[in-house]
Amino acid sequence: MSERDATEALDGHSSASVVRTARRARLRSPNSSMSIWPSTTLSRRREKLRWLLAKAVRVFGDQRLGQLRAQEIAVWRMTIAAGHRFEATQALRQVLSRAVAWGMIDINPAKIGVDNPQRRRTEKRPFESWAQLAEVASRLDGHSGALVMFAAATGLRPGEWIALERRDIDRQARVVYVRRAFRNGRLKCTKTEGSVHAVPLQEVALQALEQIRDGAETDLLFPSVRGAYFDLHNFRTREWKPAQVAAGIVPLRRVYDLRHTFATFALRAGVSIFDLSRYMAASLTMIDRHYGHLARDGRDHAINLLDS
Repeated sequence: MSERDATEALDGHSSASVVRTARRARLRSPNSSMSIWPSTTLSRRREKLRWLLAKAVRVFGDQRLGQLRAQEIAVWRMTIAAGHRFEATQALRQVLSRAVAWGMIDINPAKIGVDNPQRRRTEKRPFESWAQLAEVASRLDGHSGALVMFAAATGLRPGEWIALERRDIDRQARVVYVRRAFRNGRLKCTKTEGSVHAVPLQEVALQALEQIRDGAETDLLFPSVRGAYFDLHNFRTREWKPAQVAAGIVPLRRVYDLRHTFATFALRAGVSIFDLSRYMAASLTMIDRHYGHLARDGRDHAINLLDS
């Protein structure tokens, strides 16, 4: 199996590719059991797939594939924690789909009579207005307040704005280039120049940049006090939450909700979903699924555009 197959298997939920993670030679027998599946060779980055399949193996590992019954799988599915239930069932479905394709079993017992609805979408909580955001920013020091306004005005992920350098800002073109991200204590750069994405700098973002303190000792745009990478954990507990409490924000928002705020404001302003997808480096499907419903006045805006 190739690393590409493993990537497609986990990320794309393709029934054809998930089962390529198994050694085919060991699965030709109709008497194969579930226990041989997680012993396959996977990329380390796909250990989650092993973990998901292990949930089924612990229960069905000694059974022959032909002995699996939909009723048993449905009961097993409800023993899985809600946060992993869909993925674990999907992994089992994909494995058994390949067993069907190879003629090892006639039907997929994890599909027939076993519903597998996705878990309910976590409701996003964008800020309601720029005034509300400005109130929170006013409760922070000048640098942190500017950071908050900039993040909401660009929609960058926390790891992306943490890794921003001054050279990434083109004030004349009013664009910020996202070339790298800081995640889990590591700096990760985009693989190619073509994967760099540009985000327009609206007036709010430009005003925030004017408030950023000069960091001559570092190239970072939003460094920590000592010039290192910004400590997001400390910011959340020491500044972000207290500032929201002081501003009377209920319910409290996460730092990541600044990205949701950008998406919502952009949709309400009439920015197309295609442009927004490029600015946020996110798929059209994700934009529509997670943000489209938040633009409560989107229909009215569309009617006004069409009438004009």
